[in-house]
Amino acid sequence: MPKTSARLLALLSLLQARRDWSGTVLAERLDVSLRTVRRDVDRLRELGYPIVAVKGPDGGYRLGAGAELPPLLFDDEQAVALTVALQVVATSPGNGFAEAAVRALHTIRQVMPSRLRHRVDALRVTAVEPWPVDPVDGGVLLAVSAAVRACEVLRFGYGSGGVDGSVRRVEPHHVITWGGRWYLVGWDLDRDGWRTFRVDRIALRTPGGPRFVPRVVPGGDVAAYVIGAFRGSGDASGGWPCRGTVILDLPAAAVAVYTRDGLVEEVGPDRCRLTFGSWSWPSLAAAAARFDADIEVVGPAELCDAFVRLAGRFARAVERF
Repeated sequence: MPKTSARLLALLSLLQARRDWSGTVLAERLDVSLRTVRRDVDRLRELGYPIVAVKGPDGGYRLGAGAELPPLLFDDEQAVALTVALQVVATSPGNGFAEAAVRALHTIRQVMPSRLRHRVDALRVTAVEPWPVDPVDGGVLLAVSAAVRACEVLRFGYGSGGVDGSVRRVEPHHVITWGGRWYLVGWDLDRDGWRTFRVDRIALRTPGGPRFVPRVVPGGDVAAYVIGAFRGSGDASGGWPCRGTVILDLPAAAVAVYTRDGLVEEVGPDRCRLTFGSWSWPSLAAAAARFDADIEVVGPAELCDAFVRLAGRFARAVERF
């Protein structure tokens, strides 16, 4: 008979291989008694694997959802750091790991205890530009992200080291990355307008402020607003004269990898909404067509007309053949 630890791994492997197993078949496969199978199932449950008992004349077992990986041996701070890193990869354009990062985030969240899951759920990071490199205080980043999620006013000193002598009162909207730095996008209550703040220059003050009703960022697109602000356009157009929206029959993670200035929103498991810009309507239509997927045009009308013009142009291009 194999040792208990090796037998547990063998049992777990069998449970992952197919949906349902009878107790008798498991006992035969492992060359143990039914009583030993029941004890080993209880041990796996104690380790956090949701093994469900299946009713029937012979009884049986099924491995529940969310147990594809063993329990993770991370402390709280490591788990938070891993969540931040995966969110950056998942939303960063220009890397080949976005889809895998989305799946990893989902898997890790499933095996976390509820106490830690609530904490990391407060982290909402959007990577407008890939790979932030400037270090920030992890506690500040976590607190700012939590305030975004809870819709609570932040009070902080701002400047080099956060000690410029004044205290800002800000309704936090979103945490993003741009040009290798972390930024907070928020409504400055004292200056009555939208502002972006470098997180590494924020020194939080306590207590914070009251809860607030979230405002809508100009244009409704935080990525476009930030791009426009940093490029000097001053609006939500991102500096592009033409901007439109389409729905693509592709997963959001697959489209986000190749979308630098656009906003990608998940519509379903294999569909997403893409809002992006270009220098002309035909070029915008062509940029959507490059994804080689069925397209539904949301608007505006100029983008619909551009697709019609391109369709005619492409048809004429092959008439000679």
